[in-house]
Amino acid sequence: MDTNLLAVIGLMVVALSFDFINGFHDAANSIATVVSTRVLTPGRAVVWAAFFNFVAAFTFGTAVAKTVGAGLVDINVVTFAVIFAALIGAIAWDLITWYYGLPTSSSHALIGGYAGAAVAKAGFAAIILAGWTKTLVFIVLAPVIGLILAFGLMVAILWVFSPFSPGRVDHWFRRLQLVSAAAYSLGHGGNDAQKTMGIIAGALVAGNYLQLVDGKLTIPIWVILAAHAAIALGTLSGGWRIIHTMGSKITKLQPVGGFAAETAGALSLFGATYLGVPVSTTHTITGAIIGVGSIRRLSAVRWGIAGRIVWAWVLTIPAAAAIGAIVYWATAALVAP
Repeated sequence: MDTNLLAVIGLMVVALSFDFINGFHDAANSIATVVSTRVLTPGRAVVWAAFFNFVAAFTFGTAVAKTVGAGLVDINVVTFAVIFAALIGAIAWDLITWYYGLPTSSSHALIGGYAGAAVAKAGFAAIILAGWTKTLVFIVLAPVIGLILAFGLMVAILWVFSPFSPGRVDHWFRRLQLVSAAAYSLGHGGNDAQKTMGIIAGALVAGNYLQLVDGKLTIPIWVILAAHAAIALGTLSGGWRIIHTMGSKITKLQPVGGFAAETAGALSLFGATYLGVPVSTTHTITGAIIGVGSIRRLSAVRWGIAGRIVWAWVLTIPAAAAIGAIVYWATAALVAP
């Protein structure tokens, strides 16, 4: 087996490892609400979420994968070392924030590591500014859209179901939350797995095993299935530290609120995936949970916890970029003749 092929296989293993870590890091996004409302036990919830993470492979296209693979960084400067450094930068930041229970964005960690490694190799000319515009805008828009949709849904639900007793409403929404949790997991898998697809496609292009068609990436079906399988297996392993933060520390949820948060998050992710934006599922569901909590009163949201989360969001791209750049320089120094 030639060295080039070994390098591609090695990068694919690292990329799928990141996808697995993405799954257990972001499992909280998919199941925190359904666990905190006690509609499902943690064990059943991760199985439910993992199933729909994988089913998303047959539901959404590959617009996000194409954005990550060739829309953020000039594909001509992408080498095996750049991809390796990007993945290590993202994995390192994910593990650091998982340890401290902070629901940061695996998506932004990946694109931050990718950008940092590319800049370390070729300078800021490697960055495709047009591709970053939507991504950076959605760092702000994703939680705001989630918050507004969740708030609006809660207002509508409270108005429509006001004539019914709380017990009956709770009974109905405990079942409806299974549907909303499935929808959110579908959106989570559909958007997040595609980021790994884009990185694997970049590695295949760098190794001359995949060609651009009219300057665009075509994602092979086996890459799609592998990425969705990895994120689903990661979700199965759970990320209990972050689940606790998302499900109970930000605000106290009931099944009605869980349904509203998950539905708002799912709608936001469906829209972003359709537009090809590598949006943060973490930002989206956090905003939705805050929107649900604030419907009662602003003090129902633990703003101190929310503030820590926001700071982690702000730091994610530059921190992962810094790690990616350092890993690239170290890798380049080790392999230099």
